[in-house]
Parts: sequence; structure tokens; C-alpha cells
Amino acid sequence: MTAYRATVIEHFRHPRNRAPLPDANRAADGANPLCGDRIRIQLRVVDNTITDARFTADACALCIATASLLTEHVRGVTADAVASIGGDWIRASLGSDPPPGRTRCAMLPIDTLRRAMGNAIP
Repeated sequence: MTAYRATVIEHFRHPRNRAPLPDANRAADGANPLCGDRIRIQLRVVDNTITDARFTADACALCIATASLLTEHVRGVTADAVASIGGDWIRASLGSDPPPGRTRCAMLPIDTLRRAMGNAIP
């Protein structure tokens, strides 16, 4: 089994931070209409730093695995650092690039996280 496949399976079967975040002060929803993935990212941001991150999703294994890895990674990260999370981070976290045609599944949590950073909850 490749490192990529093992990572995706582990984080799909045992996702980290897959739960609502009751004290979130930032949130966004994302969807990929081509495959049906839907995700919600909720954040707690204090002094421009993410102190907690969680997600809920009805999505494929790759999207859920990426969201699991991402919510672990961004704790303690500043808003400026979120902008630099992209394809290189996915490759390093998963152990390789996603299969052709699946990049959008892996990018959906990242795109949704970026939108969440700008969506304050009153």
C-alpha cells in the first residue's frame, strides 16, 4: 500500500476534528457540484491566529482526509500563513499528488478554509 493511499484511508476512517465547533467565530461552506462533495469549515480565530479548527462533511474519502489533515495543520497558524497552503502542502501531507481528476477534491477544504478566514460570525 502506498503512503498516499494509507494516509487517505487512515484519515477517512478516523478523521480528526470532524465535529461542529460550538464557539467558532469564522465559518464557510464549500461544495464541488461535479462530484457532490460538501464541506463546512469552522474556526476559532484569536489575534489573527487559528486556535481551533473543525469540519463537517458529506464528501469523498480524499476530501475528508484532506480536511482532517488540514484542521490538524492549521492550529497555531496565522491568517497570512493560510494563504500559502496549497498544492505543495497537499503533496507533502498525502505523500504524493492526488490522482488526475481528483485535485479539486483535495483543494475543496483548503479553498473553504480560506473563505472561512474572511467570514466572521457575528
